[in-house]
Amino acid sequence: LITLPSADGKLTPEQVERLAMRHGDEHAAQPRVLSLTQSTELGSVYTVSELSELVGVAHERGLVVHVDGSRISNAAASLGLSLAEIVGATGVDLLSLGGTKNGIMLGEAVVVLSPDTVRGLPYLRKQSMQLASKMRFVSAQLLALYEGDLYLRNASHANAMARRLAEAVADLPGLSTLPVQANAVFATLPVEVSRRLMERFHFYFWDEAAGVVRWMCAWDTTPEDVDAFAAAIAAELRG
Repeated sequence: LITLPSADGKLTPEQVERLAMRHGDEHAAQPRVLSLTQSTELGSVYTVSELSELVGVAHERGLVVHVDGSRISNAAASLGLSLAEIVGATGVDLLSLGGTKNGIMLGEAVVVLSPDTVRGLPYLRKQSMQLASKMRFVSAQLLALYEGDLYLRNASHANAMARRLAEAVADLPGLSTLPVQANAVFATLPVEVSRRLMERFHFYFWDEAAGVVRWMCAWDTTPEDVDAFAAAIAAELRG
């Protein structure tokens, strides 16, 4: 597993090029798969052109491209596009299609978009104990989420709640946030303030040394939830 640094959670084609330069060199690790996250761990979203360019570079270097789509619906809602437009049209080979972060009780799906490249997954599923005896109960939830536009409605609401929260705390003293593109708000504020808030609200430090916390909004987060939390933050910061 080779990690790459990123200020905003997104990788660049130049990073992939540099990583793959030693392909065929027995003295260097030989990457086989480029794994991206959409939306990213920092709440940013790859545009279609950014993702397409990364896929193109990876394929030129013989890499399979996997997208971790735990929050793929939030990315689609953010871009105002369908899953086919942000994934299928970009040339991605393999997608982890999220469900539990967008309203279903249990289940994710592995979507193989390049069957000639990615083979043997049914056997891997069995060997890794992921073949449920009643798979239809998992499938029924995914069908309900993705057959219509429920996935987009749920994700759009979560994204809107994150924007509402970011806007509510934008002018508070001693607090700053990263740009909000999906359903995550990354904020920097005094550690002692965060600790007091954690006694009443559930969230955790992303980088405690830097005072960074992560606030996530979901399909069932209400405006009242957001406003109450924002009011508590304001009260703590203003004393």
